[in-house]
Amino acid sequence: MTRLIYDGTFEGLLTAIFEIYAHKLTRVSLQRGENNTSAMFENVIIVKTDEVRAGRVLKGLQKKLSPSGIGRLYIAHLAEIAGDENTLAGFIKYAFDSPVNIEKNFGNKYVQRVSEIVGMMRREKHRMEAFVRFQRLKDDIYYAGIEPDFNVLPLLNRHFKNRYADQKWMIFDSKRKYGLYYDLHDTQFVTIDFSEAHNPANVVSSFNAGEDLYQRLWQNYYHSANIPARKNTPLHLRHIPKRYWKHLTEKF
Repeated sequence: MTRLIYDGTFEGLLTAIFEIYAHKLTRVSLQRGENNTSAMFENVIIVKTDEVRAGRVLKGLQKKLSPSGIGRLYIAHLAEIAGDENTLAGFIKYAFDSPVNIEKNFGNKYVQRVSEIVGMMRREKHRMEAFVRFQRLKDDIYYAGIEPDFNVLPLLNRHFKNRYADQKWMIFDSKRKYGLYYDLHDTQFVTIDFSEAHNPANVVSSFNAGEDLYQRLWQNYYHSANIPARKNTPLHLRHIPKRYWKHLTEKF
């Protein structure tokens, strides 16, 4: 068994696939991050992401999968589910080995699992699109904190860029310590040092003077629109899981 450790990026994954074929490895295990095992006699390869090698693998995949299939593979990779790196590697190998397109062959365990992961990612994406609550800061940037189960921030770009094209905004994933910033023209991924605030959610001191009023107005609207007699807590929790509440203005 050979274990390949890569940096967790999609390009790193494709580079790892290149290494598997380049070294003609048959029994492999992929792992994100750093080598933290002490297993003896294990063959470990630290994969250094190489855009040229990754590009060659991607070019090969484009001959085997549709653009949608490539996109689904990328989305599944963003889920960052431990152990499913090997699912993605199995999916890619199956695609390369098959003479026909394998995307609809749900009898294959790798295709089926990738489909499940993509479904989970899309549900999380839709929830984030619905549950993001922006707060206006002193510099007129609208800030929203999120902590999704999966790394869906790259998938939120198009929705929020189209919806809030006339505002500067930032959505920050405090679990993964990076954000998506829109400057009225383009979006870019950014990192922020919260060392002075200690808590990414602690941006109250930076609020615009009118933000507190807007938040109270929204909370009043939310509570006045509720009909106590029709309250259904189990259904409410199913649609808005409690783990999202701390970032929802109406739940403050």
